[in-house]
Amino acid sequence: MPETGLVTLQSAHDFDATVRRLAARLDAKGVTVFARVDHAAGAASVGMVLRPTTLFMFGNPAAGTPLMQAAQHSGIDLPLKMLVWQDANGIVHLSYNDPSWIAARHGLAGGLQQTITAMTETLDALARHAASTVGHD
Repeated sequence: MPETGLVTLQSAHDFDATVRRLAARLDAKGVTVFARVDHAAGAASVGMVLRPTTLFMFGNPAAGTPLMQAAQHSGIDLPLKMLVWQDANGIVHLSYNDPSWIAARHGLAGGLQQTITAMTETLDALARHAASTVGHD
């Protein structure tokens, strides 16, 4: 895990296709999307320019609540988030916080490892599906 806790994958698709693939996968898996933030549109609304950047906030209260019960301040990192962004070279990426990093940050341990592992696997599968030319479950 990188020191920053940030996991980033490069997408094989353009920005719009990557966003569509992620949104469709979240929907197909029945994951609740709490918010979708178009940072580039926000920048444009104040006369500034930002390359395409969209943040998805999503999760499952049944999975996240036990983490907040153990350390309520972990709610600052929940729900889970995934950022789709385009760099200066036009390459699209997906970034998310590694759940193990979130757990370490908030001192979560013990009986929560199964939940942390499931979150890690879910984020990895979502990102790989959205980024890849081959579908992943």
